[in-house]
Amino acid sequence: MAGLGELSLVDIIRAAITRYLQFSLHGRPDLFCLDHFCGNSPTGFPEGGIKGVELVHLLLLSAEKIGSQQFDRASIFLDHVDKYSSTTGNPVQRLVHYFSKALRERFNLETGRITSKGLKSEEVMLLLHPEEVMASAKQALIACYQKVPFYQVTVFAGIQAVIENVSSAKTIHIIDLATRTGSHCPAIMQALATRQGCPPELLKITMVVGTTSSKQKFEEIENRLANFAETINLPFPFNISFLTDIKDFETNEGEVVAVYSPVHLSHMIRKPNCLETFLTELRKINPCVMVVIEVESNDNLQTFEDRFFGTLFHFGALFDCLEVCMNRCHANRMTFEEMYAGQHIRNIIASEGEERIFGHMKIDGWRDLFNRFGLVEAELSSWSLFQAELILRSFACGSSCTIDRNGECLIIGWKGIPHLSLSVWKFHRE
Repeated sequence: MAGLGELSLVDIIRAAITRYLQFSLHGRPDLFCLDHFCGNSPTGFPEGGIKGVELVHLLLLSAEKIGSQQFDRASIFLDHVDKYSSTTGNPVQRLVHYFSKALRERFNLETGRITSKGLKSEEVMLLLHPEEVMASAKQALIACYQKVPFYQVTVFAGIQAVIENVSSAKTIHIIDLATRTGSHCPAIMQALATRQGCPPELLKITMVVGTTSSKQKFEEIENRLANFAETINLPFPFNISFLTDIKDFETNEGEVVAVYSPVHLSHMIRKPNCLETFLTELRKINPCVMVVIEVESNDNLQTFEDRFFGTLFHFGALFDCLEVCMNRCHANRMTFEEMYAGQHIRNIIASEGEERIFGHMKIDGWRDLFNRFGLVEAELSSWSLFQAELILRSFACGSSCTIDRNGECLIIGWKGIPHLSLSVWKFHRE
């Protein structure tokens, strides 16, 4: 294992999984790993290298023991993992902290130490209304989205796809499912306001919120965007409506409707019939295009172990990227890791049944679903691809970010691990 001191977090996870599988194959006792880790005391825990691999290995053993209901062994491993993980340490320690916390909750739920009804009120809030939690952490979200290349790549390439599909429309209605920050809206407004040849006469943006109690937070977004519209002298009225149900959408004759959905539809997967109802109602509105950005991960795998491995890789890539792009002590990074990544990890790993609210699918799963509702995948234009490449080149760490094609879809990843998908859809015209 020469050179392990130079490994990134993604490399460390790969090495740890290889080590875990090799130990299992050769029948080494579980406690050998623990004795070896403790025997080489990780005092002054190094940035990466062998100790990082060993710590992730212990995390994998903790998950394995919980999955097989060997709770006594699981408790031993978790105690040691907790001891050497941290929210303020290196990226290995930070990632392991949130996965260990999620495993601890699953452990407590399965052993009856706690019940879902016994969760604290703020934890229930996180489970039931994640969009409100994200709104409360909007400063951290915006800061991290601006620093992380794969978010910027998908947003600007997706906006380009929206603009192209309403290029000749005079009355435009954008149904915007990104309710968290509204940070992408100025780019849409600017592009439409400076459109050559035929400036639009009207722009209407409809935002969707999860609950009416969120309305005040999002009215702040509306005010900010209204002020921006005034500063660039937009030649058309601007308004935002706040709705909680697709059935309440109002469209007027002559409007060209476009749907922009960045990482939103996956929130509906775990709710019975919610996504199907949404797509059925959306088809009645007949938008000219639906641009979809989604997490390229499958959290709905049948076995807990498969789900754990996939989620570990996904968030390992994210934490690795944050380490490159942001200072460890930056308050926004720490808030983002706790409120966004930590809560996703916790819900995906610890919760089952109705308490699971996150249910990401890979692009093939979205294709199967959308095809059933008459949606046909459209090709991303050369300009959208150009936007993706242009944004990527503007980041110093852009060489670590990957852009691949999967059919007509773009897959944006970090060091070879897929992270987001960008696809364009249109309803089939019979």
